Amino acid sequence: MPDEMMRGSCLCGAVAFEVTQPLRDVVACHCAQCRKQSGHYWAATSAPHAQFRLTREEGLVWYRASPAARRGHCGRCGAMLFWQREGEARISFSPGALEGITGLHIARHILAEEGGDYYPESTAEHPPPGDRLRGSCLCGGCAFNLPAPAGGIIACHCTQCRRLSGHFSASFDLDEAELVWERRDTLAEYGTPACGMRGFCSACGASLWFRATGGAFSVEAGAIDGATGGKLVRHIFTANKGDYYDLEDGLPQFLAAEP
Repeated sequence: MPDEMMRGSCLCGAVAFEVTQPLRDVVACHCAQCRKQSGHYWAATSAPHAQFRLTREEGLVWYRASPAARRGHCGRCGAMLFWQREGEARISFSPGALEGITGLHIARHILAEEGGDYYPESTAEHPPPGDRLRGSCLCGGCAFNLPAPAGGIIACHCTQCRRLSGHFSASFDLDEAELVWERRDTLAEYGTPACGMRGFCSACGASLWFRATGGAFSVEAGAIDGATGGKLVRHIFTANKGDYYDLEDGLPQFLAAEP
């Protein structure tokens, strides 16, 4: 409904905003930068500055990703939130950060040619077993390597993952002892409400890994440089998926965690 106020925030609440409808429908971007920062691919709606107001910003960190635009994330929990084109009087923001029903839909996908090799429709060549995969954040402050291939990749639509990634997450399990850090100068950790731990880059906001309370460890598929060798195999917590997108890839879906 026009002129209706909507509210949004990061997961920890250190960044919050209000925006007045109408909003632009959602654009899903598969560029290397959006995949690296969100951990999968990013989705964004947008509004003119006149309709948008930050109500809390003590956690807000801006990262200059290119001469054309800067990206905003929460420096406390790592949630990917904003994209601001230089000189443009409107701001793009994550629909995953919005509270309640958005009433939006994905209008188009862009830069799909930069999408991950783990997408169901991808025919990209996979790295051979025995090779090492390399992962990194967007700014290069964090880098690591791990065994190839990634294997089965799981998309999670829980409220926590959607608020942190801005859309929904995609990650693969790994024995944490097999991950070798090359650099972690800007690594930050956030303890989630569910008592897990998330690792992200404090400088650029790139999502890197998740450690569950029982010690299970997973790496964000978008953090891998180049081919992962993995494949998306299922969707979990679909009971919490966003109203602005549908799941049409034919993969198994589970309302909560998979059995």
